[in-house]
Amino acid sequence: MTLYDHYLAAQGQVSTDSRQPQLGTLFFALNGPSFRGAAFAPGALAAGARHAVVDDAALAATDAARYTYAADPLAALQALAQEHRRHFRGPVLAVTGSNGKTTTKELLTAVLAQKYNVLATSGNLNNHIGVPLTLLRLRPEQHELAVVEMGANHRGEIAAYCQWAAPTHGLITNIGKAHLEGFGGEEGIALGKGELFDYLAAHQGTAFVNTLDAKLPALAAAVAWRISYPAPSDSYATTLLGADPALRLRLWDGTGVAAQLTGEYNFPNMAAAAAAGAHFGVPTTQIAAALGAYNPQNNRSQLLRTVRGNDLILDAYNANPSSMAAALRSFASRPTAADQSRWVILGDMFELGDSALAEHQALGELLAELQLPNALLVGPLLQAAAQTHPAAHHFATKAEAAAWLAAHPLAGQLVLLKGSRGMGLESLLDVL
Repeated sequence: MTLYDHYLAAQGQVSTDSRQPQLGTLFFALNGPSFRGAAFAPGALAAGARHAVVDDAALAATDAARYTYAADPLAALQALAQEHRRHFRGPVLAVTGSNGKTTTKELLTAVLAQKYNVLATSGNLNNHIGVPLTLLRLRPEQHELAVVEMGANHRGEIAAYCQWAAPTHGLITNIGKAHLEGFGGEEGIALGKGELFDYLAAHQGTAFVNTLDAKLPALAAAVAWRISYPAPSDSYATTLLGADPALRLRLWDGTGVAAQLTGEYNFPNMAAAAAAGAHFGVPTTQIAAALGAYNPQNNRSQLLRTVRGNDLILDAYNANPSSMAAALRSFASRPTAADQSRWVILGDMFELGDSALAEHQALGELLAELQLPNALLVGPLLQAAAQTHPAAHHFATKAEAAAWLAAHPLAGQLVLLKGSRGMGLESLLDVL
């Protein structure tokens, strides 16, 4: 049997984690930095997996019916996903960008699901393992359209994902200062994210182009089929009417949208979903309903009222210089009640390489420019921001910040909580 035959025999159930339920799965023994996956393959089979792909030739030789040898099980997983993608005839919409990928993917899925049976990336499984796992969840007899999120931290990744996913449509949310370390600067980021539009240009695909980002029209210039949003002069004119406390939009035909998503920086993400929905024939009334019903989760642009009466914007899933600046500018413009003050609680930004010091110093300068004196800065990197914004309180650790908040409780305030995923700032909710 070929590996694809084993995949079909497993009814498309694929596993890469022996700790998960294995009944009937095709198990790929992937290696990690401190373990060899083949060591877990016998346990996966004992737990009910149908077949295992391993890089241990001796183990595979013990039972050819239950093991397939692959010198690189990860490459085998990726090749299997590429082969399976060929059996799907519906549109595949790829989503990448520096900020807002997951939110945009979820908005797209909500809108397109009004008309189609949609397969979408689960959570943020958008890397070299997550993309093939997403593709292997495609059921050609069931799904009509796929939305595949693609993350990257160096050049060449998006190009590889496109070879596996073969997208027919693509969307780049924006080009910002994310993963500067891996991409080698802003030009590298644009080229890396632009690999999606390069693929579409070479394969007669369709690009959705955010005209609010000046870099994107140029990156999409070679794509024959382009759909622009959200400017009034472009294909699908979506207008921002307000952003307090949540976004209010008007679609091109006058249909209004009352969203549950906060922050002006999320406007292009909603406009993207609206444009894609219109392109795929979703009626504007259903587009508006889907956008209005979307309720953000997972620490992304969530509006919360805490037990102490604080109005909290929880945006602690990730952070980079671009997303941090957008969030702070939006927050600074948000009106407050007569007895409220604005407080920002920020965590370190990671993966900035040689730019880390300068970018954290610039963050302090931005806080001063926006007149946000009530700033709690958490993490060793943000000490640089405290030097350029002396009014801020700096804490080396979350524990120190939590102790300060316990001694100086905030109540009835407007609070922004934002930092890189590794900071885990959502743990401070207990003292807010």
